[in-house]
Order: sequence, then C-alpha cells, then structure tokens
Amino acid sequence: MGKIIILGSANAIPDEEHENASLFVQAGERNIMVDCGTSPVQRLQRLGLPLVEVTDLVLTHFHPDHISNAPLLLMDMWLLGRKTPLSIYGLAYTIERFKAMMELFEWKRWPDFYPVEFNVVADEDLQLLLDDSALRIFSSPVKHMIPTIGLRFEFSGPRKVVAYSCDTSPCPQVIDLARNADILIHEASGEYVGHSSAVQAAQAACQSGAGELYLIHYATEKGLGERLVEEAQRVFDGPVELARDLMEIKIQ
Repeated sequence: MGKIIILGSANAIPDEEHENASLFVQAGERNIMVDCGTSPVQRLQRLGLPLVEVTDLVLTHFHPDHISNAPLLLMDMWLLGRKTPLSIYGLAYTIERFKAMMELFEWKRWPDFYPVEFNVVADEDLQLLLDDSALRIFSSPVKHMIPTIGLRFEFSGPRKVVAYSCDTSPCPQVIDLARNADILIHEASGEYVGHSSAVQAAQAACQSGAGELYLIHYATEKGLGERLVEEAQRVFDGPVELARDLMEIKIQ
C-alpha cells in the first residue's frame, strides 16, 4: 500500500493552478519528496501531511524549477523543530551544487540543525537508490541538458511499479525504468532538446509495456492539457491522464 501525490505538474513556468513538477511518495514509514522547485509547505498543509515527517528528498537534477526551494524546505523543517535526520539523494553533479547553494546561506551556522545525510547516486542504469521493506527506488541517467535521473518505484504488498521519466528526450533508459510498470509518469513539455512531447511519452509507454500513462511537466496554456491527452491516446491504447496538482495516485 502507498500513494503518489502530484505536488506540482507544470513545466518551468507555473501559474495559479499549477506549481513546478514535484512528487510526494508515501510507502510504509517513508515520506519521500521528489524535487522541490516550489515551496511545498502550503501543499502539504492542505493535504494534512506534517512537513517534519518528510524522511527523504530526491533531487533529480540541478535546474531551478526542480531544486530552487529545497533550501527553504530544509530551513522550514528546522524552524518547526525537526530533530530526525533527512536523507537527500542525487547524482554527484547535483549534490555538489546543492551543497554549494546551501553554503551561500551559511546553513552550518544555523544552531541545533538536524542531521542531513547526503547519498550520491551512481550515474549508471538502474541503480538502487533506496531499499526499504515497503518500497525500493531505482534510478537511471536520462537524456536532459545536464545530468538528470529518472526513477522507478517498486512498492511491496502487493507489488506495484511506477516509473517517472523526469525531464528527458526519448532514451532507452526511460524504457527500462518503465519496463512492465503499472504506471508511467512522463513529461510532456514538447519535442525539443532535453524534453519530450505527449506523443513521445505515449511511445515510451508502448515500448515499455506500461499499463497507464500520466502526463506531467507540461505547459499551462489553457486547453493544452486536454490536447496533449488526445495526442497521446492516438498512440497508446491504455489509459492516459493529465497529472494535476494535488492529484493522488493510490497504490493498491
């Protein structure tokens, strides 16, 4: 049992209804945030999820719309009295730059700050990022403008698999991450460098044997989302949905 909550669904340009793309994953005692381009505090409050109970933060890559509010997340948890360690995961490229960003805020001088455990993920296919009795997470490098990882979530009891492409052009790694997955959450920014169109997302769902497709990281132009779904449905026979902010995907 578990769930994935879409905290944000937009590409780099959010609007009043769409925050930057970000996920919240719950499984067992794990409360995992994937990226933090926009402050999640209000979103988690609306969902009744205590901020201090976030156990892990996965940073897929070092672009502002995916990482710029992570320092505020860490600071807010400190101000709320967090004492337990926070685990942060990312490629060496990402972790090094995130640490440098935190140094600009002189975070090591913040008194009584809780422990932060940095976990560097190898830039190789299907690396075991997190191993828990309720959930295993694998990562693979995908094809973006800077080093970036996509993710595969394997929930236990009953076993369900969800893949997340993150920002990427079509590449074999996404197909492997989503191999026979129950759900593929795939970006649909458009067919340009480092990104994919809704049609390309649908092709990835077909090639990987995924059961369902959710489109995320899309432009927020009015009416565009529905057109993206229609484009994907012409290619992929399974269910296609537009990821929307605060949407909950139950894993059962």
